[in-house]
Amino acid sequence: MPFIQEDFLLQNDFARRLYHEHAAAQPILDYHCHISAKDIAENRAFANLSEIWLEGDHYKWRAMRANGVPERFCTGSEAPYEKFMAWARTVPKTLRNPLYHWTHLELKRYFGIDQLLDESSATGIWERANALLNTDALRVHGILKRFRVMALCTTDDPSDDLSHHRRISASGIETRVHPAFRPDKGLGVNSPEPFNAWVDRLSAASDIDIRVLSDFLLALRRRHDYFHEMGCRLSDHGLACSYADFPSERIAAGIFEKVRRGKAATSAEQGRFASFMMLFFGHLDAEKGWTKQLHLGARRNSNSRRFQELGPDAGFDSIGDWNQADALGAYLDRLDRENALPKTIVYNLNPADNYVFATMIGNFQDGSIAGKIQFGSAWWFLDQKEGMQSQINALSNAGLLSGFVGMLTDSRSFMSYPRHEYFRRILCNMLGTDIQNGELPPDEASIGSMVRDICYNNAHRFLNLPE
Repeated sequence: MPFIQEDFLLQNDFARRLYHEHAAAQPILDYHCHISAKDIAENRAFANLSEIWLEGDHYKWRAMRANGVPERFCTGSEAPYEKFMAWARTVPKTLRNPLYHWTHLELKRYFGIDQLLDESSATGIWERANALLNTDALRVHGILKRFRVMALCTTDDPSDDLSHHRRISASGIETRVHPAFRPDKGLGVNSPEPFNAWVDRLSAASDIDIRVLSDFLLALRRRHDYFHEMGCRLSDHGLACSYADFPSERIAAGIFEKVRRGKAATSAEQGRFASFMMLFFGHLDAEKGWTKQLHLGARRNSNSRRFQELGPDAGFDSIGDWNQADALGAYLDRLDRENALPKTIVYNLNPADNYVFATMIGNFQDGSIAGKIQFGSAWWFLDQKEGMQSQINALSNAGLLSGFVGMLTDSRSFMSYPRHEYFRRILCNMLGTDIQNGELPPDEASIGSMVRDICYNNAHRFLNLPE
């Protein structure tokens, strides 16, 4: 009997009906991911299973390292087949890790493969998958069509010329692909060399000679305008925690000019400058009706030796432990007082803070739109069954689950679309269990409508992406 069956994760009749009749057929709106716009523009074909499945996947790299696999099989120069075999030997060791579920969902949904992946089945799976990858159906455009991805948002630096997005727009692809504005590098005044190099790129992209803070702000505004013209309706910030030490513009200008002269800002100065810039970005988003995303709580690049060797996003990040409530509350409050609080989605990485986030969003709902401030889907290390359940429970108990904008992949891989299915099955099982226990009425019409909204409709209405 195959592991991934029709009723996988669905433990009662109510759950099965909610999933099969209401959730399964909903299209995907993947409003936050890190996939390559270049790959979409070029309709990339993948040479082998290692290339599409292991390239850039730090989740798998972490598991392989934990299983004693040398680095050359993760980020190193080993041949693709050898890397895949190292992963295949690791998979049986991932029992109770979400990777075990994801692996077999992906094999089933992309390649129709029901076998469990291990060392003995690996060669056959490799050959079968590679043969299918050599077809148009599993090139990038085919994958987007297969999973009914109606729209997706990439993550893009303000200095990016968005040329790949222009090519995508002209390609006739059914999926609407939008950029998202990620200006995190504009906060890094504690590291003058990379900051100034980035400012120079921004200067070239905006055609503004950036000497002082007012030039910098004008350049960012010009790029924000350009992103809007290119269909962008979301910004995104990846921060340890919110910044809330708000300086005057004069003080921020002094910090900027100091760094442009090559002298690093102190930690306190960096916090003040970042606070000033985050207010500025909030105003830009509010003016254009964008949605701001705040990804909070990651402790990045914890292994300094590996960071020096491999750079960021190589699997050496973890959950951080900061006081999120005070700074997040102060930041949202300041924007609200300035009538500049945009639609906002806050994502939490520390499970201890789920109720902080779930209650904080309720402080700033203003009746202008349902769920103006959202507690975003379980993120990164919480993007698994228990993490999703905890986020859903906190949101349900402290707010309105019915207005939730639902799931996203947050992935660099075109193999990640079954994560939407995974979320939908978990959601339907939770609601079905509540019905079975008498905690919700057996009103399939009402609850089924809520399921459809969470899976797609809420995000479609909330984000208001260009058609």
